[in-house]
Amino acid sequence: NGALDPMKADLGLTPVTEGFVVSILIFGAAIGAAIGGRLADRYGRRHNVLVLAGIFIVGTVGCALAPTWQVLAVFRFVLGFAVGGASTTVPVYLAEVAPAERRGSLVTRNEVMIVSGQFAAFLINALIINLWGEHTSVWRFMLVVAVLPAIALLLGMLRLPESPRWLASRGRDDEALAVLKQVRPADRAEAEMAEVRALAEEDRRSQTGGWADLAVPWIRRLVVIGAILGIFQQLTGINSIMYYGTQLLQTAGFSSNGAVIANTANGLFSVLGVSVGIALINKIDRRVMLIGGFALIAAFHVLVGASSLLLPESPAKPYVILLFVVAFVFSMQGTLGPLVWLMLSEFFPLGIPSFAMGVSVFTLWMANAGVTFGFPPTVAAVGIAPTFFIFAAIGVLGIVFTLTQV
Repeated sequence: NGALDPMKADLGLTPVTEGFVVSILIFGAAIGAAIGGRLADRYGRRHNVLVLAGIFIVGTVGCALAPTWQVLAVFRFVLGFAVGGASTTVPVYLAEVAPAERRGSLVTRNEVMIVSGQFAAFLINALIINLWGEHTSVWRFMLVVAVLPAIALLLGMLRLPESPRWLASRGRDDEALAVLKQVRPADRAEAEMAEVRALAEEDRRSQTGGWADLAVPWIRRLVVIGAILGIFQQLTGINSIMYYGTQLLQTAGFSSNGAVIANTANGLFSVLGVSVGIALINKIDRRVMLIGGFALIAAFHVLVGASSLLLPESPAKPYVILLFVVAFVFSMQGTLGPLVWLMLSEFFPLGIPSFAMGVSVFTLWMANAGVTFGFPPTVAAVGIAPTFFIFAAIGVLGIVFTLTQV
């Protein structure tokens, strides 16, 4: 987001190939999410994150040096695998290493850090485009910057211990206790070993679920509801803004550099929205918050579409559209963003959570990929207004689904 415009000019991307290059990362992420959890269970959480950090480095450098869009797509897929693997491994590692009383805050802080990383990327792109925007390869500078956090992740994980819960699940109790003594007072570490063993046994039982469980009607219904909730979360179009916000704002009337700068507002309000959502998430009934989120999102989609369609061309028009786009981002990240992930973690019964969560997250990533691939050609074919009216209609369907099924 910000690199796409100079990349299109340099590599000769069409709306279809642009959508392909961006969305192939998400297809890779769907596969990475499906496989990453299994690899983390087999080889350990720390080992998985170290390998993923290496893949991030290779994928980032490959993208920055890609001579053609086809090569770029290959390395985007590699990056996607790392993104998906990290999305399943990192929250588990945080939950298993954190003390019980801080577990919830650390895991939810992960969501804040994800959107903060997006905001940082938008700011860095805005800085680079203003310093070196005249270079045709400026997009390569933008992409290669991402190797720095990948290196930091690799070096940082070398200093961190393996998950004590994973060690206990492998019968390596002495090593698990040694890890706990690194991150807890010695007396507490001894006392916590019993909890670690119990949680490891619970994990072992929770991984027994599989496709055969879908023969049970109520389990099948829960898995279907979880999968559809994930799809609706993505069909709000949030990632069309996260990936194509700069181009959307250019289409709305901003200059090329102005759009990159204005897009940082999407990143800022994404961070603010998630922060507000996490503060409210245990104060409002889940279902009420879900319905309210869909209603706000649909309303702002209508306002974005109406502004694009009905407002006369003027210097103020792009800013009005930006205002409603930012309001949508804030509403989405303050409600459905963290809420759907939390609900997926809560409503599957013991015995199938790993399997059911895997199915739901896979469908969520695939819906994300579909929106990401389809957004550029749709906007090119019908314009901003009809595209956002489609998103609004999906939001109304989300309300109906929640009222009848959730």
